[in-house]
Amino acid sequence: MSVSQDIVATYKGPRKVFARRLAMGLHEDRLLAILMAGCALAFIAQMPVRAREAHLTGQELNMLLGGSLLALLFMAPLLLYVLAFLAHGFARMFGGSGGSAQARLALFWAFLAASPLMLLNGLVAGFIGSGFELTLVGGLWFLLFLWFWISGMAQSYWGIK
Repeated sequence: MSVSQDIVATYKGPRKVFARRLAMGLHEDRLLAILMAGCALAFIAQMPVRAREAHLTGQELNMLLGGSLLALLFMAPLLLYVLAFLAHGFARMFGGSGGSAQARLALFWAFLAASPLMLLNGLVAGFIGSGFELTLVGGLWFLLFLWFWISGMAQSYWGIK
């Protein structure tokens, strides 16, 4: 299946898609591609927000986008690798038997699979601004991200189907 079909299928059954992704093999180049695709979509989601900020404050849009680019395409991957390492240690502490590459796949795939709501969150923040709507969409994105991540971790470390 293509990545976009897998993202849609993740909303129906995250463990089934995660099992298929695990069966494809845990190659670091694939893991990095999934992570960078998620970070690129996170950067795209920030564009309306930065355009709104530039319009309201009079700051230069290119500078704001450059800061977001640096944060999301260079710093965020490093932080997500650290978070995956901590999740691996946490899972091993509680009797999990998976490897660190499985923890990376679970986190990176959850981040990419939740990206449609991340894009919606960026649109809401850019066009409506802060308020109940932004909180609702952001909370929904976070809950879906956690659901996908926990599902992947549970399957890879404890074999929960």
